[in-house]
Amino acid sequence: MVDEELNHIIHRAKHGDKEAFAQLVKRYKGHVYRYAAGMLGDRMDAEDVSQEAFIKVYYSLSGLDNEYAFSSWIIRIVSNLCKDRLKKRTKEQRMSDEPNETIADQHLPDPLEKLSIEEAMSRLTVEHREILLLHEVQGYRYEEIADIMEIPLGTVKSRLFAARMVLRKELGKGDRG
Repeated sequence: MVDEELNHIIHRAKHGDKEAFAQLVKRYKGHVYRYAAGMLGDRMDAEDVSQEAFIKVYYSLSGLDNEYAFSSWIIRIVSNLCKDRLKKRTKEQRMSDEPNETIADQHLPDPLEKLSIEEAMSRLTVEHREILLLHEVQGYRYEEIADIMEIPLGTVKSRLFAARMVLRKELGKGDRG
C-alpha cells in the first residue's frame, strides 16, 4: 500500500535518514511548488518559498507527531511562508510607493479581453486564493483544509463558496460587450 510505504519513508526521515528525506523532497517538491506559485503568482518567489519550506521541514520533522498528517503539515508550512512573503511584499510596496510587479501586473488586460485563471486568481484575497488552491487544485477534502488553515469546517465551506463566486465574477469581467 502506498500510504504505508510513504509513512515508512516519513518515519525514517523523522529519525535522521537523509536518503528518506531526499525521497520526501522528490515526492512533494512539485506539490509544494505548485501551491506556492498559485499563492504568490511569481515563479522566483515560489522557488524560494519551496526551498525554505523543505529546510523548515528538515529541521522540524522530528517534532511531527503523526506521520499520516505529513501532507497537510507540509502544506501548512508552505501556506504560512507564502502569507509571510505576501505581507512582506505589501510592506515593501507601501514603503517604496511603486507598484509591486506580479504576473498579473505585467499585463493589464483590456476590459473586453477575458482574464486568464492566473490573472483572476491573483486578484482574489489571500484567503480566497488559498482555499481554492487547496480544494480545487491540490484536491484536499474540507476536513483537511480546516486542519491546514486552522479554521472551522463551516468556515471552509462558506469561504470556498465565496471564493468560487468571486473567481467567477473576476473571470466574467471580460464577457462584457
